[in-house]
Amino acid sequence: MTAPLSSTPVLRAALIWSAVVAVVVLVVAVGVGALVAGGNGALSGGVGAAVGAIFPALTAVSILVANRFYGHPAWLQIFFGVVLGGWLLKFVLVIVAFLVLLRLDWVVAPVFFFALLATAVSSLVVDLIVISRMRLPAVSETVLPTHSDPNEV
Repeated sequence: MTAPLSSTPVLRAALIWSAVVAVVVLVVAVGVGALVAGGNGALSGGVGAAVGAIFPALTAVSILVANRFYGHPAWLQIFFGVVLGGWLLKFVLVIVAFLVLLRLDWVVAPVFFFALLATAVSSLVVDLIVISRMRLPAVSETVLPTHSDPNEV
């Protein structure tokens, strides 16, 4: 069994804090949507916030899933296959979700958009804060040689 990758705690912390912030943005988006456009606005704000929270999280989840294969002889190929596959799937799902959601009569487009934008920006801010506060080694999984003779240069 190999040691876990140093990126795993960073990604887990980012997912946890992003979920917390997404719930706060969801509550605010539903409240503002209800004030602006009634029930349809509240629903639009909730859906926009949910879409804005789920899609950024898929990237971190795909990296965590791919990291489970660390130590496998084809780890790099598996890693990039899982992450790239996740991005492609996410790209298609975003297009389908927008095409479907924006054609529904009850969706209030401005409320949906601003809830989506607020959640996406807050997710980026959380990622920046988590990454800037994590202490990661500059070179991981490396063993440096040692000198036995202190007079040797």
